[in-house]
Amino acid sequence: MDILSSDEIKNIRTSVDIVELISKYIPLTQRGKNYFGICPFHDDHTPSMSVSKEKQIYTCFTCGATGNVFKFIQDYENVSFREALKIVADYAGIDINIGLIKEKKAPNQELYDIYDISTKFYQNNINTIEGKIAKQYLYDRQITEEIIKEFQIGLALKNDDLLVSLLSKKNYSKESIMKSGLVVKRKSGYADIFYKRIMFPLYDLRGRVVGYSGRIYNGEDDSKYVNTMETEIFKKGELLYNYHRAKDEARIKNQIIIVEGFMDVIRLYSVGIRNVVATMGTAVTKVQANLIKRMAKNVILCFDGDDAGAKATFSCSNELANIGVKAKVVRLEENLDPDEYIKKYGVEKFQYKIDNPINIMDFKLTYLKKGKDFNNNIEKADYINNVILELNKIDDDILRELTINKISEESGLSIDLLKSKLNISEQKQEINEIVEQKNKKLTKYEKAQMYLIFYMLKSPSVIKTYEKKVTYIPIEKYRKLAYEISYFYKKNNKNKMEEADFITYLSQENEKLIDVVGDINSLNLKEEFTQEEIEDYVNVINEFNIKNECKTLRKKIDEQQDITSKAKMLQRIIDLKKEK
Repeated sequence: MDILSSDEIKNIRTSVDIVELISKYIPLTQRGKNYFGICPFHDDHTPSMSVSKEKQIYTCFTCGATGNVFKFIQDYENVSFREALKIVADYAGIDINIGLIKEKKAPNQELYDIYDISTKFYQNNINTIEGKIAKQYLYDRQITEEIIKEFQIGLALKNDDLLVSLLSKKNYSKESIMKSGLVVKRKSGYADIFYKRIMFPLYDLRGRVVGYSGRIYNGEDDSKYVNTMETEIFKKGELLYNYHRAKDEARIKNQIIIVEGFMDVIRLYSVGIRNVVATMGTAVTKVQANLIKRMAKNVILCFDGDDAGAKATFSCSNELANIGVKAKVVRLEENLDPDEYIKKYGVEKFQYKIDNPINIMDFKLTYLKKGKDFNNNIEKADYINNVILELNKIDDDILRELTINKISEESGLSIDLLKSKLNISEQKQEINEIVEQKNKKLTKYEKAQMYLIFYMLKSPSVIKTYEKKVTYIPIEKYRKLAYEISYFYKKNNKNKMEEADFITYLSQENEKLIDVVGDINSLNLKEEFTQEEIEDYVNVINEFNIKNECKTLRKKIDEQQDITSKAKMLQRIIDLKKEK
């Protein structure tokens, strides 16, 4: 077998029930014949993702995300179609070799190749005689040979031109080498940014090396760490350190631990705690928060034990709360970070803390209370007002009630007064209202094109009507999609249109059009249709085309000097109007 056939791919897809698979990632509730859940692909607070057991597809009526089992895995796991195919096949118990499935060349492949070469170069360096001191430094910090290999830890030697020289010999241009962020141009020529440092690779979501953190190890008074600057493939706010290793373990345990530094991850990993990622010391972004949300339902924040770590915990918990994630918190004594804590107190004591985290509101009460003088009414009021602000962000009625009771006991204020200050906004919105809003923004011509394609996705008879009666669809993305539907239907030569298989086809041929399918499906039109309705859509599209052609002809008439040509164009306008 050179490449999996469409029938073999379909066999994998139909071996898995999409409702069952998606339920492994997000809770689904049956409503009528479909299942609904919180959409993981946007900041959803109400169940707006619909999953059809009958059609084996999903659609979000808010953001338009749509697809089959492969597309869901692709977007949720941040993997390629090829990798999603393998994941679904494994889930179905079907053995395939994904290496046999061709994949298009990745954008910025040259940069990934440069980082691959540099990683091997640094790894080789640490295993030379010159790397003995660096290795001993790691051993002294309880980083074993196994961990060095697992995390691809390497060494940049003292000369600052070794990597640029190697890359030049491999025929990479100076422009490409500079774009990698590994080399800098100085008056004396090109030089490596990293030298005399232990090199810790930083990875993207797929496990490819895209940056480094270089650490001093010989006691010289330089910056402790030097990190790769942002490049086209390294954007710190879009990555989580160790994501590619932790995601499966997190899903199995239904728990993800968030720490600040990559050394904390390495320490936890070395003692068998592998469901852990790091933010690498940055404030958590919306992108990172959504990645965390997808990994596991139970999120534990275990940042450094100092004041800065408490501030980061508070900030991160709010970013997660914005997308409906209620994190729990572990705080470490003596201002220790997880790496230091485990080395000082052992893994059992650390694991006990992970098993017994505090709820987010208890942490916030402690955090907001710190430094406040309760004998000072202004500071006391400031604390209570800040707690009220935090309570307004949560939708857990029980936790809110417990917290209100606690504040009342602390402050002496009545429960009724505190409750009167709450401003709990209802975030729920009916899907029909969202759909209605979308529809109101569309012109009748846009509706006709989208509605026609909606039914083309459901019925061969509509595809045939399109082929016979529609000469041109005006909007390019709909024109391309209609063409692909028609081509797919003819190619498969079956008397039915299977949307789930069509999405598989688009995943390999024109993935951007899946978003257009999502926009159309999110209109949530009724499944039943009459031929009269389809004819109406066709007529509106053709009416638009006629109007557009008449407009173009009139412009040409104004510009045309030849009377005979003008007469022909006028006659064409008359003929077109008769067709309306």
